[in-house]
Amino acid sequence: MEPELLEILCKQFYESQDAQLRVEAEKALYHFQDDPEALSKCQTLLDRANSSFSQLFATTILTKLVTKNIQVLRMQQRVDIRNYVLNYLATRPNLQPFVIQALISLLVKITKLCWIDMYEQEYVFQNILQDVKEFLGGSVDHCVIGVQILSQLTVEMNQQSESACNLTFPKHLRITSLYRDKMLYEIFILACTLLSQAKDSVCKNLNCLDEAQQGLFTHLLELARNCLSYDFVGATADESSDDIATVQIPTNWRPAFLDSESDSLKLFFDLYHMLPTRLSSLALSCLAQITSIRRSIFSNSERIKFLTKLVKGATDILKTSHGLSDPDNYHEFCRLLARLKSNYQLSELVIVENYPEAIQLIAKFTVQSLQMWQSAPNSIHYLLSLWQRLIASLPYVKSPEPHYLETYTPEVTKAFITSKLDAVPVIVREGLEDPVDDTDMVQQQLEQFATIGRCEYDKTCALLVQLFDQTANRYQEILSSPSTANHIDLQICEGQLTWLVYIIGASIGGRIATPSFDDHDVLECDIIIRVLQLMTLTDSRLPQCGCEKLELAFMYFLAHVRKIYITEHMQKLKMFPRLSEILGVSDDDMTMLTVTSRKIITNLKYLGNSEMVLRKTLALLNDLTLICSSVRKLIKLDEIQFMLNNRTREHFSFLGSGTVAATRCRSMFYTCLGRLLMMDLGEDVERFNTFMMPLTKTIENIIMMNFPSEEAKKELIGLSRDLRGLALAFNAKMPYMMLFDWIYPDYSPILIRAVQMWAHDPTVTTPVLKLFTELVYNRSQRLLFDVSSPNGILLFRETSKLICCYGESMLSLNVPKEQMYPMKLKGISVCFQMLKQILSGNYVNFGVFKLYGDNALDNVLNMTAKLILTIPHEDILNP
Repeated sequence: MEPELLEILCKQFYESQDAQLRVEAEKALYHFQDDPEALSKCQTLLDRANSSFSQLFATTILTKLVTKNIQVLRMQQRVDIRNYVLNYLATRPNLQPFVIQALISLLVKITKLCWIDMYEQEYVFQNILQDVKEFLGGSVDHCVIGVQILSQLTVEMNQQSESACNLTFPKHLRITSLYRDKMLYEIFILACTLLSQAKDSVCKNLNCLDEAQQGLFTHLLELARNCLSYDFVGATADESSDDIATVQIPTNWRPAFLDSESDSLKLFFDLYHMLPTRLSSLALSCLAQITSIRRSIFSNSERIKFLTKLVKGATDILKTSHGLSDPDNYHEFCRLLARLKSNYQLSELVIVENYPEAIQLIAKFTVQSLQMWQSAPNSIHYLLSLWQRLIASLPYVKSPEPHYLETYTPEVTKAFITSKLDAVPVIVREGLEDPVDDTDMVQQQLEQFATIGRCEYDKTCALLVQLFDQTANRYQEILSSPSTANHIDLQICEGQLTWLVYIIGASIGGRIATPSFDDHDVLECDIIIRVLQLMTLTDSRLPQCGCEKLELAFMYFLAHVRKIYITEHMQKLKMFPRLSEILGVSDDDMTMLTVTSRKIITNLKYLGNSEMVLRKTLALLNDLTLICSSVRKLIKLDEIQFMLNNRTREHFSFLGSGTVAATRCRSMFYTCLGRLLMMDLGEDVERFNTFMMPLTKTIENIIMMNFPSEEAKKELIGLSRDLRGLALAFNAKMPYMMLFDWIYPDYSPILIRAVQMWAHDPTVTTPVLKLFTELVYNRSQRLLFDVSSPNGILLFRETSKLICCYGESMLSLNVPKEQMYPMKLKGISVCFQMLKQILSGNYVNFGVFKLYGDNALDNVLNMTAKLILTIPHEDILNP
């Protein structure tokens, strides 16, 4: 393909308005990379330089050739490409930005890949810094290109990008280490020097910064930030992990932060104050990284000196609020404040000269930020993180200097609570997105507040009681006058109560991580009583209506109360007698268990159509049944006995719901019931059969139905999940054997037949397969059959029948690639898991099958081999 034709195709692909023409051009250009003369033709295209798009295309093809398999290129060719790109950029500094970026990308990728390759007894590619310095000594455009090269090279060296497909991980680490040790510090100092020179040259004409100068500042700051963000220890940190991390700079970097002549800390603070808003956020980003420099690089005196300058710089920004109206600046400054505490101890902060002023200004800034809840919500996380870490470190502070946290933390606590309440009317009236729906954000902020609110806890509780009483009284007034009540006012009250219940739950949960005192029991009793009384009121309205958000808050509250007050070693606390008296529970020790059980039953009865509430409710019940002491007490409650003996759709709405969520929840529900039943069962087979009566009736109904009907399918799905829940709970021999004798031989053929009838419907097959997987799992050595018992062999034969029955259907099933996992691979993987469990269960003598001519073992192994061969190779390799 000639260069002229390539230019025409590039023009059609990038500029044509005709979609069909663009598609045809794309196809032709795509196949060009396989042209054996692609390398020389790309150079011709670049030399002709007839259009920016042909330059971009040629550079892109060269980059693909380099990164796809650089070993195909001779060393001479690699050096020629490197030199050609450097010369091209040097002689054409006015190229389009996207062409410059593409050329730089090509240069840095080939530089990394050939970093440790020698050419004529020299590491040619390690001379990149000397080559770039020639750019830095030229015009502003040349200088910008040079800085971009260093910045992009640092990024490329720091990550395993697509170019690293030619590099093993050890080789990648070797290259990044060599780059770090040989030139990263020199590049950082060079960036700081150029920034200082640029600052001095424009400080008198800040209002006259042209586009080129702004671009230079931008790229220099990005270069400095990339140097400070380098993975110095080869930890390959996950970018999705917590933002707060330590910058592990080498010891030889100390002069950059301690010498008065090369004081980078002062440089970046000066740049923040002098540069336009669009650029100053980059300076703050660099400061946030500098704040995270490892503490051990400094001696004690040096650390305090460095920290003093750092705190003073942050305080100066807080005094004037310079630039903080910009969202990017605000966000980066919040990150900087959070890293102050993540990297330095409170005992070090309090001895800083201007600490009293700093903590006062930080508190004021935090309060103002919380009150402006509509702006920069993602930045609040960093401020709350700062205060959380400050409060968490209080028990370890031995310094005689005051920390003033007892003075300012209550202000932050009040601002957090009131900001949530003040936001509700605006959200409801203006129809805005409700932050409480963002469960991850709510969970994160409440975890942070749980620690913050425990500082001066008496003040926190007093404020919560005051606000709760005001809101609850207004709520009762609205409910007592339904004819005159405004629906908007009701929504507002419910929204505010939702936040208060969440916050109260978090405050109680914070007791785990902070010291507590006896008077805290009394304080918490007051707020717990109020929430429980509100819960009683809302429960009385559930038959008619309810508020899902408030119900989720109740579940959050009860979950945290359980963590603190319903534990393996429950103690009789002062609060329980008062709770019992107010809530009408006769036994003090059973107060919270009784109230929690009633709430669980109420939710299961009325809120079965709410997936989130249902899941939270069952999670709470699950937690309760995992605590032996609470199970012994739970089984004595009338409420729990009612739940064990009345598992009908009339009593628990979700059991009759056909939704996927409700069906999936049934397994957890029966797991909880199974744990409770085990405590009450002993060896009473009659009691077990009575418990199983509803499930027996379900199977009888299925048998009476027209078997392939939708009704029968729906009943099998639910039945399989119920039985799987019980099988999961019965981890002792006696209850498991009762379940096994109930299923086999009467009902297991029905389940196998269901898989045969609906083999191509994973909504049926997956629950049944998972049920058998649990049945064959020798959990806690529960499958210990007697020596003369054939049960192990019988269980294996049923399992073999099931896998072979399902496997035959899968062998003949053809599904689209996008449906491969749900329709086929998922069920096959469950079969493999099932076979693994029974082969490793140590309760089947497999030699018996061959001895007596039984093909069950051979059949299932042959079917497994066939199923493996049907799985595409890429799906097997895919984790």
